[in-house]
Amino acid sequence: MARDYYGILGVAKGASDQEIKRAYRKKARELHPDVNPGEEDRFKEVSTAYEVLTDPEKRRIVDAGGDPMAGPGQGGFSGGGFGSGGLGDVFEAFFGSGGGGGFGGGFGSGRGPRSRVQPGEPALVAVELDLDECAAGVNKEITVDTAILCDLCKGSGTHGDSKPTSCDTCKGQGEIQAVQRSFLGQVMTVRECPTCHGVGEVIPDPCRKCGGDGRVRSRRTMTVKIPAGIENGMRVRLSGQGEVGPGGGPAGDLYVEVTERQHEVFVRDKDDLHCTVRVPIADAALGNEIDVDTILDGTARVTIAPGTQPGHVVKVKGQGMPHLNTGVRGTLHAHLEVVVPTKLDTAQTEALNQFREASHEQPEVVSSATGAAAGGLFSRLRNAFAGR
Repeated sequence: MARDYYGILGVAKGASDQEIKRAYRKKARELHPDVNPGEEDRFKEVSTAYEVLTDPEKRRIVDAGGDPMAGPGQGGFSGGGFGSGGLGDVFEAFFGSGGGGGFGGGFGSGRGPRSRVQPGEPALVAVELDLDECAAGVNKEITVDTAILCDLCKGSGTHGDSKPTSCDTCKGQGEIQAVQRSFLGQVMTVRECPTCHGVGEVIPDPCRKCGGDGRVRSRRTMTVKIPAGIENGMRVRLSGQGEVGPGGGPAGDLYVEVTERQHEVFVRDKDDLHCTVRVPIADAALGNEIDVDTILDGTARVTIAPGTQPGHVVKVKGQGMPHLNTGVRGTLHAHLEVVVPTKLDTAQTEALNQFREASHEQPEVVSSATGAAAGGLFSRLRNAFAGR
């Protein structure tokens, strides 16, 4: 039976690529060996499901009821059979691995044995960084739990001077042939050898340390350079630092994924930074200045203009985050929040009464004419509700 790759990731069959990516990232963080050492098998299963569902051709096979990761003879399609063989057997015999036909002639001799040495899988490690570290860049020490070359057999998988021998089941071919009946007649099918798993040879005296795999699990510590300007969710690729492949094959890549911690003051939007500045009502009316501590280069001067209204935003160019590639810094956005006092002493109350008498202003209900002309809240509300 084909595996339920959608169910493994916990997404619906019609899920978008973005939904699949989000589901994978969530499960990968939960099941990664560095977080849950006992979940290696589930982590690999989730990674396989992500690989399948992000490959258009493999996903098409899944949606058709098949399993693109099933080996020969494992039921790549779950469709019904004809005689003793299913449609998958017939199609594979004629168009797949090249089995001989039952119509008086052959269709080839198959793929032959595959190499026991295979490339390794990529590895993923998550690191948490402060906004300051993302801005300036940092050398981060990480711990990686992965497969490395067996130092006892140097990847050969054999013990001492012993050597691999030819597989008795397939006679070194890596495949076995079988005749099956179908609606087309007798068909010669080719299957991977179950004894040597397609390699064509077996190791009678395997290495005592790696059991013949040519690699062992190990935890190692290394330092990775995180570039300035990196964003949440971005990955740093370390070529050849992932898992060593079976048989001592070349190592895959290691990906270090960055998670950015929430900052106490700033909210990041790509290369721009946003912060809130509380402005007393007197400073909003008369104007003032304030220095804001930035992520880099000390402070930035924010000018509060006389007559500043609530919600006004002051932009200071060149005081945001550095761009990852160019190093050019974005903009600091200071959102001004005018603070109206809730408690006044006698002197403050008297001063405000004098100001009110001198201003000759009175509360009024805003009309469409006055609100639009002033560009105030009325016009913003009207524009917001007009779109509904």
